[in-house]
Amino acid sequence: MKYYLIVGEASGDLHASNLMRALLAEDPKAEFRFFGGDLMRNVGGTCVRHYKSLAYMGFVPVLLHLRTILRNMDFCKSDVEAWNPDVLILVDYPGFNLKIAQYIKLHTQIPVFYYISPKIWAWKEYRIKNIKRDVDGMFSILPFEVEFYRKHQYPIHYVGNPCVDAVAAFRKGYGETFDEFVLSHGWGKKPIIALLAGSRRQEIKDNLQLMIRASRSFPDYQFVVAGAPGIEPEFYRQYIDADTEIVFGETYRLLAHATAALVTSGTATLETALFRVPQVVCYYTAAGKLVSLLRRVVLKVPFVSLVNLIAGKEVVTELVAGDMRVGTIVRGLSLILPGGKERGRMLDDYNRLIQVLGEAGASERAATQMIEALKAYKKKLYA
Repeated sequence: MKYYLIVGEASGDLHASNLMRALLAEDPKAEFRFFGGDLMRNVGGTCVRHYKSLAYMGFVPVLLHLRTILRNMDFCKSDVEAWNPDVLILVDYPGFNLKIAQYIKLHTQIPVFYYISPKIWAWKEYRIKNIKRDVDGMFSILPFEVEFYRKHQYPIHYVGNPCVDAVAAFRKGYGETFDEFVLSHGWGKKPIIALLAGSRRQEIKDNLQLMIRASRSFPDYQFVVAGAPGIEPEFYRQYIDADTEIVFGETYRLLAHATAALVTSGTATLETALFRVPQVVCYYTAAGKLVSLLRRVVLKVPFVSLVNLIAGKEVVTELVAGDMRVGTIVRGLSLILPGGKERGRMLDDYNRLIQVLGEAGASERAATQMIEALKAYKKKLYA
């Protein structure tokens, strides 16, 4: 069968590539065409647009690149229609993908599946109407989404979380010691605190500077930045000092040896928890006090990190908007380092979180259920 996939950022590229491998295992004759990234290219198929041409964040960047975004959207609509796949699979990225879903549903009979739900449970809940109208199957990776969609009388498939798969696969083949890791980079043997400052330039710019300033309060540790895919080293060097190291393509390797971490909210918070690395979630925004107020008014959920949302309570400290300052970072980090009073409690909560997420195999379950749903859809369409 022919599968057309659309992702808009690095994490989507990772999860979509794993899904593609699982689809190939179920359907060896599978053909892929996609808006995606290098990981998807490695699986095979045709990449018609790289996600880097789509990944604009924030009102001003979107406005400045609006013509490019609209041109990509028009091309995507016509390309999907012309290729006429057996199914269109959308991966997160709702601002773009929901508009594609609407067009495809209105103009074709191509079924539309969604893998990794838009975060409509946090904001823009009204989008449920578009999903119920335009999406034929939702495949969720977050357990609490089941109850949210049930409330709206929309059935979904919970397939498990692909981060569990990715971390389990890494750990299975990884046996490097701490000494071997730091020696391979020529670093000293001080314990490591990992800095995961986001995947987009604006996030990195906003968060990394404060993280670095806070790091100076911990001379007994070495701080290492996990570089994001597609961001050049020179960009980071504007914000880090000579005492801070940086690695690219080694986030899991870094987390495997980190004592603690400062993490910008996103998938990275969950990955950090799966490695059982105590963390402080840091997400700075300009006009912090105003954003903190708007957050309480606009957000439908009490937390921003996936760790806390899945656990249903505050497992990790969240320093968001006006709460993220050098002093609060230092205080939060001190509590989770060895000897800190929150470290043991956080590790125990991680264990319970991992049980809630379930076993590895999310990509395989998603592929199996998608193919079964696709067969049922076609049977119903041609009955």
